[in-house]
Amino acid sequence: MSEDGAAATPRSGIVEGGAGATTATTTTATTGAWLPEHGVGDRRFLDIGDVELESGAVLQDVTMAYETWGTLDPDGGNAILVLHALTGDSHLRGPASRAHASPGWWEQMVGPGCPIDTDRYYVIAPNILGGCQGSTGPSSIAPDGRHWGSRFPLLTVRDQVEAERRLRDALSIQRWALVVGGSMGGMRAVEWAASYPSEVERLAVIASSARATADQIAWNTAQSAAIRMDPEFRGGDYYDVPGGRGPQHGLGIARRIAHTTYRTADELEDRFGNRPQADEDPFDGAGRHQITSYLEHHAGKLSRRFDANSYLLLAHSMNTHDVGRGRGGTAAALERIRARTLVVAIDTDRLFPPVLVEEMATHIPHSDWRVAHSVIGHDAFLLAHPDLDEWIRGLLGR
Repeated sequence: MSEDGAAATPRSGIVEGGAGATTATTTTATTGAWLPEHGVGDRRFLDIGDVELESGAVLQDVTMAYETWGTLDPDGGNAILVLHALTGDSHLRGPASRAHASPGWWEQMVGPGCPIDTDRYYVIAPNILGGCQGSTGPSSIAPDGRHWGSRFPLLTVRDQVEAERRLRDALSIQRWALVVGGSMGGMRAVEWAASYPSEVERLAVIASSARATADQIAWNTAQSAAIRMDPEFRGGDYYDVPGGRGPQHGLGIARRIAHTTYRTADELEDRFGNRPQADEDPFDGAGRHQITSYLEHHAGKLSRRFDANSYLLLAHSMNTHDVGRGRGGTAAALERIRARTLVVAIDTDRLFPPVLVEEMATHIPHSDWRVAHSVIGHDAFLLAHPDLDEWIRGLLGR
């Protein structure tokens, strides 16, 4: 697509390098979105054309970025779709680099000999539609040659699944052996299985839900307000402002709020308590507590690798998530699912509490309900967990 975070791709389709990338004009100070000048890394790109959205709007010239591992069987029956969370991306495995701002986020789960064994399965991980790590999003260049910015249309989880389905069709894969995702990735996973029951053989939904709750929407609303109130946000059109830095401060505040919901009060107390940061005195006005320094660290990391407009767009799609919309309600929609299903909750998750996650297991016909113990909270789905390893292996029949 463009120089600012979504790859330019020839009309011929799949590209495994930087062919077609335009000259970068946006400075990295305004957005943490991936830029072609950073290098392609392990990404592949596929032009899927125009996508009609659930709203009736048409998003033109959509490109999907994705990464793959393993070898696809001749009959295409060993393909697995892995779906990332809100600020994740397609980089499941591999080191950080200029092309990939963070190391692989699920290396303990996906790879040779891992629960999702790439010696047996062909794994595809796309960057979400509306994201900022190679797929079309607000930081991309629109067909008129300008950044989409505030003009980018609102998306739903169903729109994101539709783009992923178009990607799958272009790769000549008829059916998924497994669709798996955690958090926002789990929202897309359950939407996949409800929308296309005959195309998903197995389903794993981890620390996620069939619908957004008032509590989740409230947290997302506070985060979105922090971004919009940053003077550098400029209504979402901050990419080409001379000397502008983009809404880094607002995005950083949003990350502080979000990260607090991803962990537990007990874990934060155990790690940090009310202790001051080394050699700093919180009583002098400039000093910080250890927890303050920790949250500032994560705020800075996200601002350097993510785009604020994408954050707003994806948070909104989470807020409108409801697998039962237009299908007679949540229970009726979940009862459509035919996949052999694993539903996993984290016992200390305050964002997706077990009682909410269990709703899926109650109504999906062929489901296995599990609760993983962790002191960490929601973020535990990203970390090594022996029970989750065992449950995924069992789902895949090993």
